[in-house]
Amino acid sequence: MSKSPEISIYNTLTRKKAPFQPIEAGKVRMYVCGMTVYDLCHVGHARVMVVFDMVSRYLRARGYEVTYVRNITDIDDKIIRRAAENGESIQDLTERYIGAMHEDAAKLGVLPPDQEPRATQHMPDIIAMIERLIKNGLAYVSESGDVCYAVERFPGYGRLSGKNLQELQAGQRVEVDPGKQNPLDFVLWKRSKPDEPSWDSPWGAGRPGWHIECSAMSCGCLGNHFDIHGGGMDLTFPHHENEIAQSEGANQEPFVNVWMHNGFVRINEEKMSKSLGNFFTLREVLDVYRPEVIRFFILSSHYRSPLDYSEANLDAATAGLERLYLALRGVKIGQCNSQSDYRRRFFAAMDDDFNTPEAISVLFDLARALNRSRQAGQDQLAATLAAELTDLGEILGLLQEEAEVFLTRNEQEQDGLKKEQIETLIAERLKARAEKNWAEADRIRDALAEKGILLEDSASGTQWRRA
Repeated sequence: MSKSPEISIYNTLTRKKAPFQPIEAGKVRMYVCGMTVYDLCHVGHARVMVVFDMVSRYLRARGYEVTYVRNITDIDDKIIRRAAENGESIQDLTERYIGAMHEDAAKLGVLPPDQEPRATQHMPDIIAMIERLIKNGLAYVSESGDVCYAVERFPGYGRLSGKNLQELQAGQRVEVDPGKQNPLDFVLWKRSKPDEPSWDSPWGAGRPGWHIECSAMSCGCLGNHFDIHGGGMDLTFPHHENEIAQSEGANQEPFVNVWMHNGFVRINEEKMSKSLGNFFTLREVLDVYRPEVIRFFILSSHYRSPLDYSEANLDAATAGLERLYLALRGVKIGQCNSQSDYRRRFFAAMDDDFNTPEAISVLFDLARALNRSRQAGQDQLAATLAAELTDLGEILGLLQEEAEVFLTRNEQEQDGLKKEQIETLIAERLKARAEKNWAEADRIRDALAEKGILLEDSASGTQWRRA
């Protein structure tokens, strides 16, 4: 479907939805804050990756040429501490967790970004931006030797997060660094301590602060002024607020037009985070639930809403996704109807600030229509509806596996039963039924059900799926 000028996006900066107008017609430049690679990804990280993968996929489906940049923070205090605790080099630590992140993202159907800059590869850009900030009177070298940003000198500081500078100052109880001119000032360049990694700079050996890394990488990859900046809601302040101050202060031009923030993943109504100790690594969840189920679970809530993590909600996502695959089972995929009402409703939902729950409801409507057409023996209509279901599902990164494979494959043996064993038992049950040995047929069916294998009898034979 061709590009639409009517995509509306909620902009954190303006606090309202508005029609999206790219800076350059037909092209979108988007930057998303990625992972700090000192540990495995948790479900909160998975949400960021899946949400902005969905945004990128949909913009492309609408005809835009998208340049999607998602960074890697491969140097900061947490990384240094973790490497020291493990007794390994920083490079070994970060390379291991970058590899793990890529593996996890691929399982979730997250396409690689167009560019994936690392902070350590952008030191010249970082240093040059800090030099411009000093030249523009917005940064200074503190008594401790760090370079700090003077927030009071940047007009409009706090406009993204809605925080008032005077109120922030009143809330400061302890001045963390006596070398700062203002407790709210933040570090751009940290003077290195002995045995810490460092890079040469005009202010001595040191390393960048976290905020300046993203400003330098985003502007270095996409230019000083670009379309969309995304990330988790927890980054709004101070990280993204500081990015605006740095980038606009250094470049003297607007930084980002649209700011997008996904909501928290919550457990027991608390944000899931490593600092609170209430998180599950993505790999722990993948030991129990299939990757596409997790993606479906994430997209079943609007990206700006809180996402409540629970086994009950993941079980519901499993059941919902299986319903869609069951509708596709055994149906020949035909040609899409590019003018269908289902397609119109799907795109209308997604045009409205990427409303994936509403778009998924259209997929369920399609599945119901597909089931009705099969029951009525309308094979051609069923084939058309199946094509639409898989085509629209692809835009969300869903329903791209063969239905039979999805419904019968186990990543691990199901309570010790291999696929061949299940099919052998089904054959024995069919033989018992043919011999009218109903007790034996029921015994086999019940034994399989106890193992989590459900049988479905039809005129065309017996099929099975996981419970």
